[in-house]
Amino acid sequence: MPALPPPLTTAPIVITASRAPVAQADSAASVAIIDGTLIVRLDEPLIGPLLRLTPSAAVSTSGPAGSLTDVRFRGAEANHSLLFVDGIRINDPASGDIPRFELVNSGIASRIEVVRGPQSALWGSDAIGGVVAVNGIADAPGLAASAEAGSFASRRASASGATAWTSGELAGALAVQRASGIDSFGSPGGDRDGNRNLSGRLRGVIRPAANVELGLAAVALTGRSEYDGYDLTTFEHADTLDSSRNRLGAARLWVAAGHNSSPWRGQLSASILGSTNRNLLDGELLNRTRGSRQTIEAQVERHLITGVVDHRLILAGESDRETFDARDLLYGGATDQDRSRAHRAVTAEWRADAKVVKLDVALRRDVFTRFKDATTVRAGAVVPLAEGFALAASYGQGIAPPTFFDLYGFFPGNFVGNPSLKPERSLGFEAGLRYAKGPLSASIIGYRQRLSDEIVDVFDPVTFLQSSENRSGKSRRSGIEVEAGWSPGERLRLSGNYAFLDADQPDGGGGRIVELRRPRHSGSLVADGALGRWRYGTSLAFVGAHRDVRDSFPYDTVRLARYWLADARVAYQLKLGIELFARGSNLLDSTYQDTAGYRTEGRGLFAGIRLADRRSSR
Repeated sequence: MPALPPPLTTAPIVITASRAPVAQADSAASVAIIDGTLIVRLDEPLIGPLLRLTPSAAVSTSGPAGSLTDVRFRGAEANHSLLFVDGIRINDPASGDIPRFELVNSGIASRIEVVRGPQSALWGSDAIGGVVAVNGIADAPGLAASAEAGSFASRRASASGATAWTSGELAGALAVQRASGIDSFGSPGGDRDGNRNLSGRLRGVIRPAANVELGLAAVALTGRSEYDGYDLTTFEHADTLDSSRNRLGAARLWVAAGHNSSPWRGQLSASILGSTNRNLLDGELLNRTRGSRQTIEAQVERHLITGVVDHRLILAGESDRETFDARDLLYGGATDQDRSRAHRAVTAEWRADAKVVKLDVALRRDVFTRFKDATTVRAGAVVPLAEGFALAASYGQGIAPPTFFDLYGFFPGNFVGNPSLKPERSLGFEAGLRYAKGPLSASIIGYRQRLSDEIVDVFDPVTFLQSSENRSGKSRRSGIEVEAGWSPGERLRLSGNYAFLDADQPDGGGGRIVELRRPRHSGSLVADGALGRWRYGTSLAFVGAHRDVRDSFPYDTVRLARYWLADARVAYQLKLGIELFARGSNLLDSTYQDTAGYRTEGRGLFAGIRLADRRSSR
C-alpha cells in the first residue's frame, strides 16, 4: 500500500516490483510511490528527505545537505539498495557500488518509487534492502521553471518540460543548486561546509510503426561537497578544508516491440555509465577513483489466457562489464588500482492472475567472473478479500557481491583487501493485510530478513592492518510497518506511517549487538492539497534514537538522540502559470546528528517563484 498519497487521477503503476509494469494493488511487494504533485508541493532540494518519508528508510547524512547520504531500507546496509533513474542503474562502481542519493536533485524527479525487501531474483546484485526508481514513466506534458533563495546562502533553480505526439514523447529537466552550508565539525571559528549540485536528464521515445518503440534516456549528476575530514598528522576528526567532486553520467538505448496486452512483447537495450570521484584538501588533489559499467539486456514476454487464469511469462538475459581504477598523490601512487570484472545473468518470471489469487514467481542465475555464482528466488501472492481487504505475502532472496575496494583495496599501514571474499546473501519474508476503498487506504505488514556471509572490516593485531572478511553467523532484521492514507479530494491528501525495526548482528564473540545507524522507531506524516489559488504541502518525520561509532579516538559507540523534522511549503498563484512560494525546513529547529560527529542544519527559510503552463500546474 502507498506510504504517501497516490496520484490524484489514475491507479498507480509499479515499474520495479516485476520485470514488467504491474498495478500496485496486484504487487505482493511493499511499494511506496511519491508522485510528481507531491514532489512539487514539498519541494525538497534533494531526494534524500523524500525517501525519509517512506516506511523503514533510515537516512544518514554526514553533515549538511549535499554531504554523503546513506539510505538503509529495513535495516539493510547502505550498499544493499539499487537506484534507477529512467531505467538506468546508477549505483556507482567507483564508490563501492553505493547509490549516490546525495547527487540526485529533486528538480529532475517527476516520480519516485520505492520497492522494499530483497529483489535480486528480478534485478540482481545489491537489491537486498530494496529498489528505488526515479521517473521511468512518461512525464505529464507541460513546461515549468522555478527559482529559490534563502538560508545558508542557498540558491537553486530548475527547468523541466515534456511533450507528446502521436508517434512519440520527449521529456527533460535541468536543476542546479548551491549553498554555503554550516560548519559540520562545530569547532570555534570553523569554516562553513557548502555544496554545489547540477543534475540533468533527457528521455525520448519514437514509435516509427505500430507496436514498435525506439527510446533514449540520459542522465548526468555532478556535485561538489565540502566537509570536515581528518588531520593527516594526528588522524583525528578535525575542522579541515576537505572537499569531494563527483561526476556521473549514463545513457541507455532501447528498442521494444509489442505492448502490454500483446501476445508477445520484446525489448533489447544497451547502457553505459561512467563516474569519477575526486577528493581534495585545500584545493590539492589527494586521490581519485573512476568507474564504468557497460550493460546489454534482452527480454521477451509471452501473454496468454488459459481458462480464467491470465498468464505472463518473462525471460530476460543480461551481460555487463565493470571497470575500476584508483590513483593517489598522498601515498605516492601506492594505492593505485586497475581492475575489471564481468557478469552474466538469466531471469525467468511467471505472473498469474486467477481473480481469487494473484501469483508472481521469479528465478535468476547470476554468473560472475571474480567469485562464486548465485541463484536467487522470489515468490509472492495477493489474495483479494471482501470489502476492499486483501492479504499479501512474499518471499525473496538477495545478493551483494564484494566491491572492488573490498577485494583489492590498499592503503599503506591501514587496509589491505581480501580477494577471497564471496557475495553476501539475504533472504526475507513478509506478510500483511491491506485495505483500500474510496478515499481510505491502510496496511499492516510484518517482515523478517536474514543476512549471511556479511562482509565486515577486521583488524589484525599482528600486522596492525585492517582487511575484509565474510562474517560467520547471520545478521537479523525484522519489523512491522503500519501505513494509512486518506484522500477525500483535491483540497487534502493525508498519509502517515510508523515502522518498528529490530536489527542486530553477531559481535564475533558469541553474542549479538544492535546494528548502527538504524533507529528502532521511525515514522512520518504527510499532507498536501490545493484550495483556490493556494497550494500547500507539509511533512513531519520522526527518527528514533540509534547508535553509531565515533570515527576518531576513542572510537566508542555513542547513542544519537531521537528527533523530529518538520518541513512545509505554501504557494500562492498570482495568475495562471505564475506562483510565489515560501518554504521552511527543520521548522522545529531540531539539533540532531545522523552520523556521530557531523552537525546538520538548523531551521531554514526560503522563498521563490515558479512558472508553469496549465498542464504542469500542481
